[in-house]
Amino acid sequence: MERKASRRENECEEKTSNSESSELDKDYKTSLITLNVGGYLYITQKQTLTKYPDSFLEGIINGRIMCPFDADGHYFIDRDGLLFRHILNFLRNGELLLPEGFRENQLLAQEAEFFQLKVLSEAVKSRWEKEQLATRETTFLEITDSHDRSQGLRIFCNAPEFIAKIKSRIVLVSKSRLDGFPEEFSVSSNIIQFKYFIKSENGTRLVLKEDNTFVCTLETLKFEAIMTALKCGFRLLTSLDCSRGSIVHSDALHFIK
Repeated sequence: MERKASRRENECEEKTSNSESSELDKDYKTSLITLNVGGYLYITQKQTLTKYPDSFLEGIINGRIMCPFDADGHYFIDRDGLLFRHILNFLRNGELLLPEGFRENQLLAQEAEFFQLKVLSEAVKSRWEKEQLATRETTFLEITDSHDRSQGLRIFCNAPEFIAKIKSRIVLVSKSRLDGFPEEFSVSSNIIQFKYFIKSENGTRLVLKEDNTFVCTLETLKFEAIMTALKCGFRLLTSLDCSRGSIVHSDALHFIK
């Protein structure tokens, strides 16, 4: 009798456990939403789509806004399916994170307005305005010899982040060769000023002479700038002074993507 009672108790516990597990699975499945946006399928959680009250997506999920279904029973939204990934990422992260080189700000702003996401719309427009301002202003980096200003190099580009990258690269390479002599060059917003340049020494990179004077060649700095540009996907638009017949002899470099 005791064994039969024990078996019944175990069976009841298993049924209860299975029932609870089934309910949890059911709740989890119903919390997943599949959207068909312009032919692209996105699967996400209900809480993600309802993150911003009064938004278009929140209205659909909570039944305030009528939305058609596709042949498979998924919500169908006739908008840009590729751009919707950025809408969804914004809902997930709570901030605007776009890939490097993104150029569809105007389209994304329109999508944000359609989905009634005011915060996203403002973030996109702010980013767009900053990019427009940056394209109107050519950024430059000047590398000079503090003893002879005629010896130097100017690097031009309309991408401020690229100029910043070249600047940090040159400073990094210079520091790695200084071995405890950081006073041998100074850095300001758009200028790197070296204490001494060597005009030309074939094969010479950044070295220390016996008297601990830091020296470098302009050719070395041009090489570093061009290599950094190529790695970042930029190309040399023109050498702004080609009269000497060679890029390494030019006074300025102009990069563009």
